[in-house]
Amino acid sequence: MDIKSMKNYLYWLFCQFELITCSYLMEPWEKVLFYTFNVTMLVMLAYTAYIIFPVHISMAFQFSPCPQHSSSAYRVTAQLCSHSC
Repeated sequence: MDIKSMKNYLYWLFCQFELITCSYLMEPWEKVLFYTFNVTMLVMLAYTAYIIFPVHISMAFQFSPCPQHSSSAYRVTAQLCSHSC
């Protein structure tokens, strides 16, 4: 795909976006607010996906239903759990 066709394709995608969101009817200052809001939401979504989700996934894999305490109250439960885990 050459540069000109890529440029035309991106322009076509942008026109589709304007048609779907009806932003072609907005005044310029409204477009600035609308696009700023959209870009802010995309940045926050990317931040969440990059920073927050890996932390939650690693915590989910570290979770163990068997207690890891060494006190006497948990020792019997841990021994029972070690046979079943």
